[in-house]
Amino acid sequence: MSTLRLICWNVNGLRAILKKGFLEYVSREQPDILCIQETKLQEDQLPDEVSRIPGYRTCFTFAERKGYSGVGLFSCTAPEWVERGFGISRFDAEGRILIAGFPAFDLYTIYFPNGKASDERLRYKLDFYTACLDRMKKSIEDGREVVLCGDVNTAHREIDLARPKQNENISGFLPEERAWIDRLIAEGFVDTFRMFSGEGGHYTWWDQKSRARERNFGWRIDYFFVSEGMAGNVAKSSIHPGVMGSDHCPLSLELDGVQI
Repeated sequence: MSTLRLICWNVNGLRAILKKGFLEYVSREQPDILCIQETKLQEDQLPDEVSRIPGYRTCFTFAERKGYSGVGLFSCTAPEWVERGFGISRFDAEGRILIAGFPAFDLYTIYFPNGKASDERLRYKLDFYTACLDRMKKSIEDGREVVLCGDVNTAHREIDLARPKQNENISGFLPEERAWIDRLIAEGFVDTFRMFSGEGGHYTWWDQKSRARERNFGWRIDYFFVSEGMAGNVAKSSIHPGVMGSDHCPLSLELDGVQI
């Protein structure tokens, strides 16, 4: 049985991580699909070596604002189609969305907004959540399976961050943010990491200023979700905290019996 391997990683600046072994990491891991978030560059700043990684087709979306947001997709086989937004200008302008159609599923690689800056940004984040779920439900209604990956910018449960009590009033762990993940799961989407581990202490982001990574005081805010029709194909879902280069670490998903 064939196994499809996907990797998702918020790289916190593509040009910065190129200096920290990114290309060597890709060459070593050789995922079938690699999704990255927070590239922080414009199209004319895209390094040639990124566009020409042997064996990969690439596509990117860029924010209108320079040095901000941005997501990218590397795949061994070109997607059948790509959308760079939800068709809602206030979301699409920030370069947070790539939706790619493959034969067996629609792949959503998303860099979700952070809501800490202001009440306005929190509202934007919650509206973005709604728009994303509405778009994924359209895929399901069209008879498609869905893989969603990216930096969701919210820890779901208390076991998903090191200090839940201290952060219960902080964006990233607010009840209304966590409720969206509850809704996502209620709609039939599966948090693949929790298929294999029900324990705490597994995180994907650590604050750099406080050297939190050394003490593993982190947050699990990056995810692979799949629609329930694909849950039976999930062979493995892992977090890789030992991979350095960003304040986030990569996560991987293995799907049996799925090809691109």
